[in-house]
Amino acid sequence: MKAIVSAAPPAAGKRTAPPEFVAPAVNIFETRDGYALEAEMPGVNRDGLEITLENNEITIVGRRGVAPVNGGLLLRERSPADYRRVFELDPAIDTSRISARMEQGMLTLALPKSERVKPRKITVSE
Repeated sequence: MKAIVSAAPPAAGKRTAPPEFVAPAVNIFETRDGYALEAEMPGVNRDGLEITLENNEITIVGRRGVAPVNGGLLLRERSPADYRRVFELDPAIDTSRISARMEQGMLTLALPKSERVKPRKITVSE
């Protein structure tokens, strides 16, 4: 499984608008039965999450609400942008069995391997 990254660098000397999306930090683990992908998306709840699968690419979008500010804003270090990340899936993943769980801003995807690629024991006949 590999991440697809496509972002053009800004032109020298030109200011650009803030990004519409930021990439969430992820961890990807391989287990005996498949892969687990964890994506940190603070401020995103289950209702703000959109996961789509198309042509062996899985797209994760997390929308977070921006709380209204009472008074004049003096400093903003957190980006108000939403999250987006696209991954190309290994053909060995059984896409019909992918599951997702969102808990306290951490998305966990279970990406099971198809039965045909799992190790198995072959018996020898007489």
